[in-house]
Amino acid sequence: MSRLSVPFEEIEAKMLEDEEFRVEYERLRPRYEAIEQIIKARKEQNITQAELAKRIGTQKSNISRFESGNYNPSLDFLIKVAESLGKKLSIHLNE
Repeated sequence: MSRLSVPFEEIEAKMLEDEEFRVEYERLRPRYEAIEQIIKARKEQNITQAELAKRIGTQKSNISRFESGNYNPSLDFLIKVAESLGKKLSIHLNE
């Protein structure tokens, strides 16, 4: 049985042709960029979700929900996560 694969970038480009999708994609971009950066920092330090949760005083399920995009974190939560990873949270307003 052979499987066909399509590069993500190709799928993304096709979906971004739809105006409604593009608007929602751009609205959610900051959330997913934050998630991506936190996952990257956590993995670079070989820290499990459970260890990260312990460091910030929350449950592993909260970290899991955050990393999967199913949790809309507060600013305080993001600051705690960043600090527990030895990072600083930075927010920029762009035009």
